[in-house]
Amino acid sequence: MFGYALALIIAMSLVAFFIGRRQAYAIAGGAPLHSRPVYHGAFVAIWVGLPSLVLILLWTAFQGPIIDRLLIATLPEDMTANASSAQIALYLSEIKNVASGQIFSEPSPAIRAAAATYTSWAEIARWAMVATAAAATIVGLLFARSLLKSRFRARNNFERIITGLMIFCSIVAILTTLGIVASLLYESFRFFSRVPIHEFLFGLRWEPQIPIREDQVAGLGAFGAVPVFTGTILIATIAMLFAIPIGILSAVYLVEFANDNVRKVVKPLLEILSGVPTVVYGFFAVLTVAPAIRQTGSAMGIAISPNSALAAGAVMGIMIIPFISSLSDDALKAVPRAMRDGSLAMGATVSETMTKVLIPAALPGIMGGILLALSRAIGETMIVVMAAGLIATLTFNPVDSVTTVTVQIVTLLIGDTEFESPKTLAAFALGLVLFIVTLGLNVLALSIVRKYREKYD
Repeated sequence: MFGYALALIIAMSLVAFFIGRRQAYAIAGGAPLHSRPVYHGAFVAIWVGLPSLVLILLWTAFQGPIIDRLLIATLPEDMTANASSAQIALYLSEIKNVASGQIFSEPSPAIRAAAATYTSWAEIARWAMVATAAAATIVGLLFARSLLKSRFRARNNFERIITGLMIFCSIVAILTTLGIVASLLYESFRFFSRVPIHEFLFGLRWEPQIPIREDQVAGLGAFGAVPVFTGTILIATIAMLFAIPIGILSAVYLVEFANDNVRKVVKPLLEILSGVPTVVYGFFAVLTVAPAIRQTGSAMGIAISPNSALAAGAVMGIMIIPFISSLSDDALKAVPRAMRDGSLAMGATVSETMTKVLIPAALPGIMGGILLALSRAIGETMIVVMAAGLIATLTFNPVDSVTTVTVQIVTLLIGDTEFESPKTLAAFALGLVLFIVTLGLNVLALSIVRKYREKYD
């Protein structure tokens, strides 16, 4: 029903726009309006759509918890008197499964009755949401129309609402960032209270498999993250060694040497690479690249692991070529034509102009593309899981199996894992280190960009 309510709000907003614009023409009566009729229509439309949208979002957020509380109140007292929060959650899950027809065992009569009640209440709540949204749009329409006058400052009021929305979105983005950082710091401090930070940062053995139940057999656990960091650096370095030359040289060719027909074909083909799902790259690495590398190594007498950093890094490099190529292409094309013509007029060749003038002038944009590609390489997971492996090995040999920070974060947070255990909290510590490294790369990039902008602007 949320979709129905949203469609209703959009339709009513469009209707309100035309009503408001038509009313602006009607109230003008030959007298000049303060704002154009389109602003009157936009003002009415936003008063119809925005409050209704906020209302159904709040309705959707609170509907579930309220119905859950009412459902628990309908259960017999002997079921809920001494039940823990986990047992209550289990009851609710069983009720909803029975209501949706997913019955794996014969439920109790109380659960069946609660499921029937849940179905009726959920249906009533959905239709009530639609009715409430319709009522809110009508009230907003009547209120906004009552404000329209010949000298009504529709444009100023509309722009004030839009400015408020932009400020609200900015605040949400800032608070979200602060929340992410705060959660990383809090959970990381909990991890470091159990595992010494020097052991995590400088330890050479990563084996986070620890027992989480008394009857479980597992190792004592080792949280030295150096093998994870080295694997991340190794794969990202291989990927960048593949991607940077190909990306920059392809951009140079497309900007300076390719004719329009070639550019129209090659540039879209390069950008298609960025739209290929990463799991497809992972299959390509496992089924094509890794066997080819092993066969080549066998022919040369070199033992190569079935899952190697070289295979993962090479395929990852292919994946991030469009990030470097596209941004470098845009940066080179943005260089003023006068700089290119001046260099050629002074007797420089096309190659000299490109290497001595255009690339240095476009270096801020090129660095932006390289850092975006590096961030993409550091954060990639699927290719590494499929082509490089899950075992943390302390090595810089590209033909060995390694793992990365993002892969370990995923593996630590899935499965039968207690959230309070060091194994789970280690994922937040890895995420914090990754965040700090990425922040440092961005600061370095800004300093490089600032230096060359001062020189060439």
